[in-house]
Amino acid sequence: MTLSESVSCFVDREFEREVAFLAELVKVPSDNPPGDCAAHARRTHALLEQLGFAVETDAVPPAAVQAVGMRSATNLIVRHRFGAGPTVALNAHGDVVPPGLGWSCDPYAATIVEGPHGPAMVGRGAAVSKSDFATYTFALLALRNAVANGLPLGGSVELHFTYDEESGGDIGPRRLLDEGLTRPDYVIAAGFSYAVVNAHNGCLHLEVTVEGKQAHAAIPDSGVDALEAANAILAALYGSRSALIARHSRVPGISTPTLNVGLIRGGINTNVVPDRVVFRLDRRIIPEESPADVEAQLRDLVRASAGAFPQANVAVNRVLLALPLAPHPACEKISSAIQHHARAVLGCDVPVTGVPLYTDARHYAARGIPVVLYGAGPRTLLEANAHNADETIRLSDLRAATKIVAMAVATLCNG
Repeated sequence: MTLSESVSCFVDREFEREVAFLAELVKVPSDNPPGDCAAHARRTHALLEQLGFAVETDAVPPAAVQAVGMRSATNLIVRHRFGAGPTVALNAHGDVVPPGLGWSCDPYAATIVEGPHGPAMVGRGAAVSKSDFATYTFALLALRNAVANGLPLGGSVELHFTYDEESGGDIGPRRLLDEGLTRPDYVIAAGFSYAVVNAHNGCLHLEVTVEGKQAHAAIPDSGVDALEAANAILAALYGSRSALIARHSRVPGISTPTLNVGLIRGGINTNVVPDRVVFRLDRRIIPEESPADVEAQLRDLVRASAGAFPQANVAVNRVLLALPLAPHPACEKISSAIQHHARAVLGCDVPVTGVPLYTDARHYAARGIPVVLYGAGPRTLLEANAHNADETIRLSDLRAATKIVAMAVATLCNG
C-alpha cells in the first residue's frame, strides 16, 4: 500500500470519529467577544489526549489576555517527530464570533443536516475554523498510522491550536513565536478546500473620539456639539471611499481597499447637546499599500475635517493593525504540494489566490516562515455562512481536506 492509499483508507475508516471530534468542539462555546476560551482549550486538550497525543499548554497570562480585550486563552501545541527533515506546523483558531440571530437550529448543537452536496454540520465555528482542528488532527493521525504500518516519512509535524484570531492573533501565533515555543519551516493555516490562499488584505481599526461641551438643548450655542463635529469627520471619511475604488490589487481574489464605520456611540439625552461621540472605523489594506501611509492619511483626513470645529477636541487611537499577507515565492512549494494532492482527491484544479479578509497567517510570514491557508470548507465564505447564521461545513469537504493536508504535509516532510 502506498502512503496516499494508506492515508485515504485511514481517513475513510476513521471519518465517523473525526466528525464526532468536530461536533464536540462545536458544542463548547468559545465566542470572542467576550473571549473566554480556556474551557474550550481544556476540552480540546482532553480530546487530543484521548487520541494518544501529548499536548503542551501555554496559558496566556491574564494581563496579556486583558490587553487584547479577552478573558482567557490557552494555546495548545502537539509535536510529532517522524525523523530527520523539516517541521510543518498546522494552525487553526478555536475562538469564534458570537452566533447572532437567524439560526434554524441551536448554534452549539453541531446538527447534521442533509444539504445539496450531501450531509453537512451546522454550528458556530463548524467552518471557521474548528473544522480545521479536526482536519489537522486526523491528518496527523493518518500519517502516524501510515508510519506505524511501515511506510517511510521524515520531518516533524506540529499542531498549533490558538484562541485569539478574532482579536488579532497577538496572544496566539505571534506569542508562540515570540516566546520561542515554535519555529517551523512551513505552515499551513486554516482555510477552505477549493483554493490555496497565499495573500490577504491587512486591516486597520481606528477609534475616533470627539469631545465637546454639553448644554441644554434650548440654548445649544452655549455648548460644543460633539456630534456635529463627528458628522463632519464621518462625511469626509465616507467621501474618501470613492477614491479607494480606483485602487486595484494585482493579486487574484483581492479587489480594492475598503472603509467601513462599524460602531458609534455618544450623547447624553435627547434634550442635551452631545458632549462626546466615539466611533470606530475598519480600513482594509491591499497588499500593495503601505499600512503606515494608510494610517497617516486617515489621521490627516480626520484632523482636516475637524478643523471647522476648533472648540471640539478630537483624538485618534489605533485599536488594531493587521499587516497584509503578500504572495511570496517561498510559499510555492507548499502551494504546489497541496494543488497536486487536491487534484487527485477532488478531481479538479485548485487555484492559488488571495482573499479580502485578514488572518493569523501573517504572523508566521512576518518571521519569514512560508505560509499558506488551506483546510476544510466550500468555495467561498458565503457558501459556508461564515460569521453568519447557520454556519455550515460539508462533511465531504472535511473528508477531502483531511486527506489532502495529510499528503501535502508528507510531501513537505519528505522534501
